[in-house]
Amino acid sequence: MPDYKGDITLSSSVRNLDESIAWFKDMLGFDVIFRVDEAGWAEISTPTGEVSIGLGVNEEPQGAGGTTPVFGVLDIAAARAELEGKGVRFDGETQEIPGMVKLATFFDPDGNAYMFAESQSDTQG
Repeated sequence: MPDYKGDITLSSSVRNLDESIAWFKDMLGFDVIFRVDEAGWAEISTPTGEVSIGLGVNEEPQGAGGTTPVFGVLDIAAARAELEGKGVRFDGETQEIPGMVKLATFFDPDGNAYMFAESQSDTQG
């Protein structure tokens, strides 16, 4: 087995590094960890310790990657309302699996999907 370091970076293709960094800061409150303009790359923080999002410049990002980062939230309705108030596009209504989880998928300006998840109280320890 590999000797894992314990961190993970979720990479997304973006058209414009400045605009994407601003979006993550303004919409989700994430901060830049580091940025390398020569490489067209930046990493931003998430609320989960050793998990970051890497933003790589690509002139034509596909916005339909196979991985969707899911951020656990305490109140999905409030989190969704805040982003919708800022004009963030969501994929339909919040979905609910009764007694388990509520899910809401949203998109960054390049069409990359992200999701909020609210665990239901009866499944928590």
